[in-house]
Amino acid sequence: MSPAVAAATARRVLWQLRRDPRTVALLLLVPCVLMTLMKYVLEGQEETFDRVGVPLLGIFPFISMFLVTSITMLRERTTGTLERLMTMPIAKLELLAGYAGAFALMGALQAALVSLLGFGALGLDSQSSALLVGAIAVANGLLGMALGLFVSAFARTEFQAVQFMPAFVLPQLLLCGLFVPRDRMAPALETASAFLPLTYAYEALELVATSNEVTEELVADLLAVGAFMAAALVLGALTLRRRTP
Repeated sequence: MSPAVAAATARRVLWQLRRDPRTVALLLLVPCVLMTLMKYVLEGQEETFDRVGVPLLGIFPFISMFLVTSITMLRERTTGTLERLMTMPIAKLELLAGYAGAFALMGALQAALVSLLGFGALGLDSQSSALLVGAIAVANGLLGMALGLFVSAFARTEFQAVQFMPAFVLPQLLLCGLFVPRDRMAPALETASAFLPLTYAYEALELVATSNEVTEELVADLLAVGAFMAAALVLGALTLRRRTP
């Protein structure tokens, strides 16, 4: 794989995003607005805000990066851009690495902004350092990006790409432990949650919200997030098609 080719693809995608202010606003501002809304919904309940807010620092970037990445990648197919690129001497992995690099940068910026807002203006408190929480939030945003690149191969229209939100993301939200602890779920649901990437992303943030120690469980969760991310990118390269029929 040529890093120069991947970097050139990443620059092109970033330039396109720069010319699309609505997408940039969705990526950078919406998670901040949602976190602010959560703060005032739980006004006067600081302990609850701290407990819920830290995991949401990672969940908001995960959701928005998944949505924007899947739609943008699908648009590249339907407009013929991907088809033109793949007539050039460029490997699928180089192409996907370029897209991943561009969206990884946006995901990192998004997670950094929402973390600064949470721990700064909104007074969010965590047992672990804000830097560690922010780093895990970045990892969650990158996970959403990788999954968005992968599932975009299975959509033919932007509407279908949006439908992956309730079909692919919402079940993970319900089963990750955000609403009900996993050990209180039906055995079948608890087993199913063990195969979902958001489960480990949520658990990592939940651990740093309640403890200042880097435990083996936290390391295992982060390794699982990284493994799901790598698998999604590899599968995305294998399923990459020139255009959507």
